[in-house]
Amino acid sequence: MNKKQETVKLRGVVFNIVHGSFVDGYGIRTTVFLKGCPLRCRWCCNPEGQKYEPELKYSENLCNGCMKCIPVCPEGALKAAETETGKKVVVDRALCTNCLQCVDACPQGALEQFGTYYTVDELFDIVRRDLRYYKSSGGGVTIGGGEATVQWEFAQAFLRKCKENFIHTAVDTCGFTVSEQAFNVLAEADLLLYDIKGMDNEGHIKNTGQSNELILSNLKRLDALGIPIIIRLPLIPGETDSDENIEETAQFLSTLRNLDRVDLMNYHEFGRAKYAQIGLDYTLALTPLTDERLSEIIGIFDKYAIKTQIGG
Repeated sequence: MNKKQETVKLRGVVFNIVHGSFVDGYGIRTTVFLKGCPLRCRWCCNPEGQKYEPELKYSENLCNGCMKCIPVCPEGALKAAETETGKKVVVDRALCTNCLQCVDACPQGALEQFGTYYTVDELFDIVRRDLRYYKSSGGGVTIGGGEATVQWEFAQAFLRKCKENFIHTAVDTCGFTVSEQAFNVLAEADLLLYDIKGMDNEGHIKNTGQSNELILSNLKRLDALGIPIIIRLPLIPGETDSDENIEETAQFLSTLRNLDRVDLMNYHEFGRAKYAQIGLDYTLALTPLTDERLSEIIGIFDKYAIKTQIGG
């Protein structure tokens, strides 16, 4: 089988496609979210992107109690239960295998699928529809996740397809590459949106489940390749927002030659509802930073002549 045939057979798992994005790189962009991530950030706003496989999404508020899904489940993972809002289906996640047979049986859309398989050509046919917006705005295609490099083979083939058609490419990454092949996906991008989730290694392990050593060393390697880099810095109260962490981050970033700017990502809970939809608990209950505190953080970066922006 030749390379072209292999590319035709490649399939990736995508959980969202956003058209007309202004926050994922330069210009107007189409952002493709790939499933699978090596980190487990406590504040993750896309928990449905953590697992590689398609999985069941259950929105209890949409369930009308018809129970048509229950006999369809081969594992007995769906059961009827009385809730505060009436009789509803409940999902036993310990029994659910994500076979997704129940999805088609639900007339209300309460049971849905997070994650759809695409070939490279199928996905490219979707993003190419926005070509006129890329050209008029200096935009392009961004892949994120999850962590796009988990599906490195598919991600690389898709990015190359975009570049062959003169579409600007960006990768939104946590920088924790699982292999050299995964690193090479980042090395081929026209722009990197690179997350820095804390400079203290112990704190990083506590908050994400992984060390930051590979992430920081990869950032140095990628900077040496001359790729423009936008840093995304999540500001989590009590975790990443201290003067000490901001100062250390600014010092580290001041050594980069190809840093464009730092995006300051204030804490939010926009993804909270999705945790319940996939059977997870959201454990944080924090308050976003005030405008005054954001100004203080910007001031620290100003000392190092580093350009900042609130949000993406």
